[in-house]
Amino acid sequence: MASDIDEKLRERVARRAGFRCEYCLLHEEDSFFPHQVDHIVSRKHGGESVEENLAYSCMRCNAWKGSDLGSLHPSTGELIRFFHPRRQRWSDHFRLAGPILEPLTPEATVTARVLRLNLDKRVAERRLLIALGRYPRVSEPIVPHE
Repeated sequence: MASDIDEKLRERVARRAGFRCEYCLLHEEDSFFPHQVDHIVSRKHGGESVEENLAYSCMRCNAWKGSDLGSLHPSTGELIRFFHPRRQRWSDHFRLAGPILEPLTPEATVTARVLRLNLDKRVAERRLLIALGRYPRVSEPIVPHE
């Protein structure tokens, strides 16, 4: 399938995010693979390729999210939508606790679980990046502003 996201749109999405994954905050320079443009609401669910429905995502977050919109909350069994980077502020839903991305809301809880934000390998990677002064980048805001 040909992409309906041209280079100009991809660049706008990347710049808006500060070249950082809008889910796990990994900067693209610190990723082995280039970041991807994620459809927050996938095309198969009627999402469009417009800036308001696009987020910058590392390959791992994008792959684990897939076309899902949400998941069942592990405690209540309630169907909860994922954190939505265009409509919600990252810092209202997550807290940095060293290398751990601590969920603060039901949306963050299901997002963290499905995207495996605190998988051992990912936490170890963030621990190393913190030691190198690269996560999060102090000069960049945690929450990109449009």
